[in-house]
Amino acid sequence: MNTVSTVLVVDDVPASRYALSAVLRRDGHRVLLAASAAEALIELDVRMRAGDLPDVALVDVGLPDMSGYELCRRMKQLPPIAGLPVVHFSAAARPPADRCRGLDAGGESYLTVPAEPEEIQAVVRAAVRGGRCRSDAQLRVGRLAMLAGTILDVQSARCLGELADAAATGTARLTGGPATVFVLGEDGEIHRGLSRRRAASTLPDAAAHEAVARLMRRVMSGRSGVRYTVVPAPLWPGGFFRPVGVAGPWCDGLPEEAGLVLARLRDGRTLVCLATPVQEAGPSDETGHLVERLAHATALAAEPLLRYEEERHIALTLQRSFLPAQLPELPGTHVVVRYEPASSQAEIGGDFYAALPTPAGVLTGIGDVVGHSLEAATVMVEIRHALRAYCVEDPDPGVLALRLDRMLQHYHPGVTATMCLSLVDPATGRTRIANAGHIPPLVVRDEGTAAYVDACGPLMGLGLDRPEPSEVVLACTDRLLMVTDGLIETRGTDLAVSMEQLRLAAAGAPRGVAALCDTLLTCFGSAREDDIALLALRRTGPGTV
Repeated sequence: MNTVSTVLVVDDVPASRYALSAVLRRDGHRVLLAASAAEALIELDVRMRAGDLPDVALVDVGLPDMSGYELCRRMKQLPPIAGLPVVHFSAAARPPADRCRGLDAGGESYLTVPAEPEEIQAVVRAAVRGGRCRSDAQLRVGRLAMLAGTILDVQSARCLGELADAAATGTARLTGGPATVFVLGEDGEIHRGLSRRRAASTLPDAAAHEAVARLMRRVMSGRSGVRYTVVPAPLWPGGFFRPVGVAGPWCDGLPEEAGLVLARLRDGRTLVCLATPVQEAGPSDETGHLVERLAHATALAAEPLLRYEEERHIALTLQRSFLPAQLPELPGTHVVVRYEPASSQAEIGGDFYAALPTPAGVLTGIGDVVGHSLEAATVMVEIRHALRAYCVEDPDPGVLALRLDRMLQHYHPGVTATMCLSLVDPATGRTRIANAGHIPPLVVRDEGTAAYVDACGPLMGLGLDRPEPSEVVLACTDRLLMVTDGLIETRGTDLAVSMEQLRLAAAGAPRGVAALCDTLLTCFGSAREDDIALLALRRTGPGTV
């Protein structure tokens, strides 16, 4: 046998224990002795806690406190020792049915003693071999399950940063040490993921990341597929596996050189690197193979994420380039807008706003194309341009809502949008409001009250009958507030509740249109998953801000 095995002999007869232990020791085994089932369970518990379980148990079926069959059943019910092979034996003559009981209880074999020493030794060796084969198979299954789980996490990543973190965590689990993963895009942008075993302080600087990017390009220059290489300590920047100058339980004695598994698909634009510290023993062939498979899976998952981020960047650039940073001159009114893009990991939105001078007054609009895609962003641009064109002929909100609805049905069937339009006469304060499935505007008064305008209507793009616009009269001290739902919409919270919270916050905001928008952004605008747009209007006059 390649390694020394340990045998637990459970027998209440001292002479029998001595004889069996002598036979087993002559064959090179270490022997543990127990005189009862209780002693055996205690011994197994101690060995389990120490991580030193025996390789096989030789159990007498006629123990004083419980039968050997019952002891075997109890052992098989304990997950840490369920895989321990059990060989039953008996010095008394037993019928075939009793021998079957031992096998049914989970035993691997049955011995009738006395027996020739060679037979005892051969049966024990066979049981040890079978147990080790099962243990190795379970270990391989466990590692493959770990790899499968990591690949699932990698494939579920929403961005390249999440992908790198998931791959780094999985690499650390497979190798048993710290790991860092780098994903390098075609444009040179590098995304890094750290395993949880790596301390989060004192991270390497940008120069270290650029050095890693150069190494990745050099190693994989003109190549595709998966490749393993070792980078000597002088060429590998410190601090990626552990903070520089800080020791840890996983890094004492580790050299500073790094083992890199790099992967790039044929015709792929993304380069992936799974980096781990090189230990003296080096990774086993099986571990290395699993890490290579993970690197290939990470490269597969990175390609569509890279394409998505490129598309998203184009869409966001398109979306935001058409939203004016400065409003045109709007006679008789003071209009303020605030636009807050969602976090970098959020999806593309179709939020938009507009403020346009017309012969009949100031036309303001705010809305959102339903959906999160490049199409939503492009439709948003079309709606804004159509609104600018249509209002030259007739700026009435009801007419505009009807014409925009027809435009969507004709050119983008199946696409819907919410929108709220208002036309304010600065001289009289007369305001006409058409709402298409959007949050109605708020009229905020300086005395500390706020109320939603009773304006509603179906989504644009459905071709449904539209109600007549609502009318209100704005005093010079009143502020008209329009927002997109990204400001207040919260998953799991009823929109009516969020709208009431917005109304109360607006009523208590300081005077002035800019102060109103800034206050609401402070109250509601942090960590939102959607773009946020606010537009506030006030007629100009003495004492207005």
